[in-house]
Amino acid sequence: MTLASLVLRRRFILLKEVLDRCLALAGLIVFLPVLATLGVIIKLSSPGPVFFIQKRVGKGGKSFGIIKLRTMVTDAEQATGPIWAQENDPRITPIGRFLRASHFDEVPQLLNVLRGEMSIVGPRPERPVFVDQFRCQIPNYEARHMVKPGITGLAQVYHHYDETVRDVKRKLGYDLLYVKKMCLMVDIAILFLTFRRLTGKGAR
Repeated sequence: MTLASLVLRRRFILLKEVLDRCLALAGLIVFLPVLATLGVIIKLSSPGPVFFIQKRVGKGGKSFGIIKLRTMVTDAEQATGPIWAQENDPRITPIGRFLRASHFDEVPQLLNVLRGEMSIVGPRPERPVFVDQFRCQIPNYEARHMVKPGITGLAQVYHHYDETVRDVKRKLGYDLLYVKKMCLMVDIAILFLTFRRLTGKGAR
């Protein structure tokens, strides 16, 4: 990477941080009535808190608490330990299925963006227990932590949910491609493709 490209990348990262916070603040204002309504439904549908905070690994390997609307029963992993959610997972509440399908459960992560822990676009953050596992099984896995994790990313528009380590390797390829190519136009393209998938026009 040349000096000029390093300077441009640094400038983009600074611009990205400003845009992230502006978009996150605007998004929270727009979605506040929706979040309030969903919060009431979550409380009425099953016992437990409205929000679910889980430790994830961010930029530089630093841990933070990712914020989501709760979609599972309380203490869902008490008997099993950390496991991936699966299709037709019995731990998911009825409203939780809607939240996951619509991705409304991810909206509170705009708070993580405002706090500087996440970006709008970037590799999705993983749980520490799985990061420890994958760094031993997948070469160069930690390179995805060179940038802030995102609410959406290149892997989210081109890759399905992880079910095997092979899936994780494939997703890592998309994550590292983003780390290498990240720029304003790439972020705009990912946001456009994310919108298409959310509206069903780009869903597979």
